[in-house]
Amino acid sequence: MRSTKVRPRRHKHIPQRTCIACRQVQPKRELVRLVRTADGEVEIDPTGKMRGRGAYLCRQEGCWQQALQGNRLEYALRSKLTPHSRERLVQHGLEFVSQ
Repeated sequence: MRSTKVRPRRHKHIPQRTCIACRQVQPKRELVRLVRTADGEVEIDPTGKMRGRGAYLCRQEGCWQQALQGNRLEYALRSKLTPHSRERLVQHGLEFVSQ
């Protein structure tokens, strides 16, 4: 005969990622993913599913400044940022910070 014990439900696993600037571990959905595409461009990935090498940043202004002023983002993505890409990311970063 089978046991009629009710097993407690397991909680769904929440993926964790680390911000490349402040090194804090947070749930993946709370961070912004930046991705290096196949053609070498760096783009913001709002879905978190784009193909390419990714890096995560908090939605704090200090983290965006630290990642874009230094070479942390370039190191994490293993790519050089062009001045145009850097300026575009600064603009997008201001939008994410204000949300």
